[in-house]
Amino acid sequence: MSARWVTLIDAATLANLLGAPQLRIIDCRFVLTMAGAGEAAWRQAHVPGAVYAHLEHDLSGRAGPGLGRHPWPDADAFAATLSRLGIAPGMQIVAYDDGDGAFAARLWWLLRNAGYGAVAVLDGGWAAWCAQGLPVETVASSIVPAPPTVVAFDASRLLRDADALQRHLDAGGLLIDARAGARFRGETEPLDPRAGHVPGARNRPYAENLIDGRFKPASTLAREFDALLAGHGPADVAVMCGSGVTACHHLLAMAHAGRDGAKLYAPSWSGWVDAGGAVATGTASG
Repeated sequence: MSARWVTLIDAATLANLLGAPQLRIIDCRFVLTMAGAGEAAWRQAHVPGAVYAHLEHDLSGRAGPGLGRHPWPDADAFAATLSRLGIAPGMQIVAYDDGDGAFAARLWWLLRNAGYGAVAVLDGGWAAWCAQGLPVETVASSIVPAPPTVVAFDASRLLRDADALQRHLDAGGLLIDARAGARFRGETEPLDPRAGHVPGARNRPYAENLIDGRFKPASTLAREFDALLAGHGPADVAVMCGSGVTACHHLLAMAHAGRDGAKLYAPSWSGWVDAGGAVATGTASG
């Protein structure tokens, strides 16, 4: 496998790669209101060779004060997960889900932050795969565990707590909130105890990265993010959402647009309010 995919891959291209020895496909389907539904769907049918990664068991860490609803995992625990999934350095990893790519983007960012370069998300996910009539597998895929490896997360692109986010803001950094507008404005909050946003944040719902279920062209995303960043470089930007999952969609979209370098505020809104952070409401960014 000479070519490498580092942001997105389309269904037809992935189909042509099936069976390659250095390819690992990870099914990240998940339903927030039914934690077992994603794995059940994988057992029923999946992309051939795909193994399953559970958002809460495999792509999140232990709960703790201020860490949010989907805490960033411990490096050693994530290394053990990678070994179990058969993921080793140098492989081409492709993640997918059956929604808008947010759960797959969470794995994409975990791997990218851990130094894995050849990681891509299936553009359009399971729906695009099925729509093209591509082959499916209906028995659990068997993967030989990969040799144990050491995971070292890039701390320069992670804000692990509310104090780190406040330092980012105090230094003039930009914060982009990926939640829907109504949650950002404080009009509704279905999951967390307080509604609103971090003072100073700007809102771009992550769904704006998509058109007809797939990512917008790189040139379109570049133009839109440049307007949002308003002169800030990607390294000056942090992204957040409700629990640190859908914000990864922005990191993927920015990388696809050639605007790589932003940080993730991992605890996101659930961690911010748990830590007693200040709350703003309305449409203003300050």
